[in-house]
Amino acid sequence: MIQALVELSNRYGRNPDFVLAGGGNTSYKNAETLWVKGSGIAMADITAEGFVAMDRAALERIFEREYPGDPQAREAAVLQDMFTARLPGEEHKRPSVEALVHHLMPQAFVLHIHPAAVNGMTCGKNGAVACARLFPEALWVPQTMPGYILAREVRAKITANTRVMFLENHGVFIGGETVAEIDGVVAHIIATLAPEPYSLVSDAVPPDISVVPEIRALHGICVFHPMPDISPEITPAFTPDHLVYCGDKIVPLQGAGFFACGKTKKEADIAAALFYDAAKIYRYAKAFGGAKPMDDWLVSAINNWEVEAYRKNVAADVNSGRLEGKIALITGGAQGFGLGLAEEMAAQGAYVIVADLNGEGAAVAAENINKALGLGRAMACQVDVTDEAQVKAMVEAVVFAYGGLDILISNAGIVRSGGAEELELSDFELTTKVNYTAYFLCVKHAARIMKAQNKHRDGWADIIQINSKSGLEGSNRNFAYAGSKFGGLGLTQSFALELAEHRIKVNSICPGNFLDGPLWCDPENGLFVQYLRAGKVPGAKTVEDVKRAYEAKVPMNRGCTVEDVARAIYYIVEQQYETGQALPVTGGQVMLH
Repeated sequence: MIQALVELSNRYGRNPDFVLAGGGNTSYKNAETLWVKGSGIAMADITAEGFVAMDRAALERIFEREYPGDPQAREAAVLQDMFTARLPGEEHKRPSVEALVHHLMPQAFVLHIHPAAVNGMTCGKNGAVACARLFPEALWVPQTMPGYILAREVRAKITANTRVMFLENHGVFIGGETVAEIDGVVAHIIATLAPEPYSLVSDAVPPDISVVPEIRALHGICVFHPMPDISPEITPAFTPDHLVYCGDKIVPLQGAGFFACGKTKKEADIAAALFYDAAKIYRYAKAFGGAKPMDDWLVSAINNWEVEAYRKNVAADVNSGRLEGKIALITGGAQGFGLGLAEEMAAQGAYVIVADLNGEGAAVAAENINKALGLGRAMACQVDVTDEAQVKAMVEAVVFAYGGLDILISNAGIVRSGGAEELELSDFELTTKVNYTAYFLCVKHAARIMKAQNKHRDGWADIIQINSKSGLEGSNRNFAYAGSKFGGLGLTQSFALELAEHRIKVNSICPGNFLDGPLWCDPENGLFVQYLRAGKVPGAKTVEDVKRAYEAKVPMNRGCTVEDVARAIYYIVEQQYETGQALPVTGGQVMLH
């Protein structure tokens, strides 16, 4: 039966028409034991371990106790008794705040959800009257404080025949002896209240990008969305979830759309989802006399409730690490150094935008980071960094997706090797365009955002070019690459002089050879193959001969790694007294004079 409960929870929890922000809860019970969803655990991903086994006799005794009149003292005492009701081995889990209501429902399985279609009625001015007409056997519970107070209200009204319970400004409880029975009741309710789903339609015109960094400076991560097609009377305080997760996190822009804000991307995305949900409720509530938000007394009580503070903290999912909360754009991020840096920086708390000409590879990289670290931690962007229009669009996409830009890693680069008499002009020009001109284009459009952002906050932004040891000394039969990298250091020094007054540091990192990366190891076009063909390593007969020759040039006796470069990035970002520098990460192969 627990597996059936898991399946029920996952199915409804993954459908945003029924559950948002990990809300809702489920349970299964027999005569002695209640298994109820743990607080702060999303239905979408819950497993059997996520349910809390509770002694029903102990839960029943809660209704026999006298609790303090002071709300905070009462809730603390009830919470302690709820903890006491957990069975041995469950002490590390926190039960859903509605565990008592699940205990009171007469059926074995219970599903508690908050569909907008349902809340159009529960948040409607004439909701109670409509409920009596449309669902005469259902129980209607007036606007009530969740948790113990709600359970006490339910206990006074529930009967052995109650299987549907509508909560004013909250949602619906549905009981059934089987999962199929619950599914049938849900289908009937939705068909009755919303025979046709309401889709939010809006053609938003994005605002001038210059206003976005200012909003971010005041509100944290902010994500642009089209304004829902509704009246401006809408309020997000229809249910406890709207109050807790949406609240003051919506910044409307007249004639454009709105920004959903939060300390993290996850928090901002939840706020947007709840705002759109509120719009749907507002629209559905027109059929029930118009929308009615929660009363002020209930808003005040929930704002001061420890349970909702706990849920809010669990949902926040704050990033941690040396780059906590930073927004980092990495060009050439689909493979090699770029991919490794994206993964390393995300693991250190950054939001990373994986930009690459290889859009499919960028999408895979971002998807893998999100799977490992949570949705919203990475975004993919297909871009040709030599095309200014695409670079401008890339930066704007980043700003509208996250609210700003803290770190630009200009990493995209190519190598075309060959002697002066052999290299084609087209290869020389392409190398220069990707390694040199594209760096300028990225800085041009990123700096505008960083300047605007820094007007409204303390701290520094960082532009970091991934250069090369070939930018510090010439490279035999590799002049196109070395020349473009030498030029890049000139850009870095010049940009640093120009942007320091705007609190933007500009530095280059000059890695040694990434001998284990695809740039070197690709069997068809890798540098080992190219250098073997070009005769760059005298006497080399195989690719392995070329690799050993390059390892022998390094005092540390190995190639540069992603981790080596990532540590250099952390240093550059964290220090506040160096700009215009070329930081070698070469294992001693190239030393500064």
